[in-house]
Amino acid sequence: MARRVFFSFHYERDVRRIQQVRQSWVVREKGEATPFYDGADFEDAKRRAGGIQKWIDNQLQGCSVTAVLFGRETYEREWVRYEIKASHERRMGILAIDLQNVRDPLKGTDLAGRNPLDYWNIDGKPLSAIYRTYDWVRDDGYNNIKHWIERAAQAAGR
Repeated sequence: MARRVFFSFHYERDVRRIQQVRQSWVVREKGEATPFYDGADFEDAKRRAGGIQKWIDNQLQGCSVTAVLFGRETYEREWVRYEIKASHERRMGILAIDLQNVRDPLKGTDLAGRNPLDYWNIDGKPLSAIYRTYDWVRDDGYNNIKHWIERAAQAAGR
């Protein structure tokens, strides 16, 4: 079953890496199911003045999983932190995907970044100890993201 997924990420720095993940289903064989539906329209949000929190809340509506795609500077992003917190509070499935080894066509690979799930703690445990983290390249995200998403959704009872 295809899931509706919200993607959380640092747009300006990682957009070319992000697109490789978000578009990974486009080149699949004819007839193969799309592994996820994309609940975000980040270009529209970028153009809007104010109302970002409301936009995020609207985008999370109807999603069963949040995929946090992180690079070198994602941990510091205020809205990524909000998206993680809101997703956890909504009892959504959450997973994190490290983009460090994904090749940006202009800049190559990147330095490691801190996992944004480490920012929030529940009962003294970081969310990274509760939710799974994958490496897009080492863990073969192209072929496995649909399984990661399904695992996150089922772990959240969705």
